[in-house]
Amino acid sequence: MESLQHHFLIAMPALKDPFFAGSVTYICEHNEEGAMGLVINIPIDMKVLELLDQLELEPEDNPELKEKPVLQGGPVAADRGFVLHSPLDGFNSSQQLAEDLMITTSRDVLEALGTEQQPEKYLVALGYAGWTPGQLEQELVENSWLTIPADTDLIFNTPLAQRWHEAIGRLGIDSRQLSSQVGHA
Repeated sequence: MESLQHHFLIAMPALKDPFFAGSVTYICEHNEEGAMGLVINIPIDMKVLELLDQLELEPEDNPELKEKPVLQGGPVAADRGFVLHSPLDGFNSSQQLAEDLMITTSRDVLEALGTEQQPEKYLVALGYAGWTPGQLEQELVENSWLTIPADTDLIFNTPLAQRWHEAIGRLGIDSRQLSSQVGHA
């Protein structure tokens, strides 16, 4: 098995699952025990400031927090928060995913948002996508996903609404040429 850790899964047009249709998912972990990832392009109807208010955190007045959306990271544990961010040490439960990317699940990273202690770049997601052993591999055989190596430019610098098209484009494919029909050539 080839690991897809630090890759993007790009949903094929035929994938109609409401959590994954039109999605780009960053794979945080992929091994013999299964896979875990975060959808990086589907916002929920909540801004980071609202989330912080719900958690009874009192962030500094920061316009970025009022505008930055919270993302739907996936259907599993939708009440659990994840922060993908540029490297910055000092948070509890931080894990290095790549040279230029970390994930943190602890409250202290949320407390830092909107302050000088926040990571330079970040996204906040609720929930995650999970696959049991062999499940993701089967979905790849069924042509549910395309894969490309991940990069932080797509995660942090590409507007949400353009991430799927940009990811497809990095394969040299025009997304309008993809068929919504499932099959094998």
